[in-house]
Amino acid sequence: MQLFDFDYALGAIPTLLKGVPISLAIAIIGFILGAILGLILSLIRIYRIPILFQLATLYISFFRGIPVLVQIFLAYYGIPLVLRYFNYQYNLNIDISGIDAIYFMYLVYALYCSAYLSEIFRSSILSIDKGQLEAAYSVGMSTTQALFIIILPQSMLLALPNILNFFIMLIKETSLVFAASVPEIMGIATLEADRSSKFLEVYIIAALIYWVISIVLEKSFAILEAKLISYKKVMGKS
Repeated sequence: MQLFDFDYALGAIPTLLKGVPISLAIAIIGFILGAILGLILSLIRIYRIPILFQLATLYISFFRGIPVLVQIFLAYYGIPLVLRYFNYQYNLNIDISGIDAIYFMYLVYALYCSAYLSEIFRSSILSIDKGQLEAAYSVGMSTTQALFIIILPQSMLLALPNILNFFIMLIKETSLVFAASVPEIMGIATLEADRSSKFLEVYIIAALIYWVISIVLEKSFAILEAKLISYKKVMGKS
């Protein structure tokens, strides 16, 4: 009995790599949409806009308090049921079978990201010295101008390490979408393992792929951070 089939493992690498673009797409699209919504949520909470503040707080608590896998199941099974209900109730003609599950995953990860990123943004914005806002007012800037010209650029630099770490974590959490039959890395790995019964080989290769992606991102983000820090020092001297 052979414990580990190296030849099979090497041959399985190209198959599993086909899932990398989908994993990255889910993470990137979810992150971008989540960042936009997260920034809006953070500003709502900072300025304590009536009614919206309470709704934003409830929203963030909900999506931070529920495991991503549960959110995936709610979207994967719940959205088609809701659409069927509307089809029946209002005589709509929405083609539910034609909707790819990956679109549900974009939605899930956008909502999930927004809840976490909103807290990252909020803490970084609040860490900016209030004197800078007062200085902006003194030169005739409005609150909106001060926010987008003075406060947000600085707060994003402060939040960058947490944002980048969150994105790396997000890449790994996309492995859960295999539960919705989306052919990303883990989805393909599960199908391949079931087909070949080479579970150890397939999942070790999947683990190595995630590991390599994480290392590449960590190194790239470290270079980006170093360049931004040196740029900040240069701007500070000028």
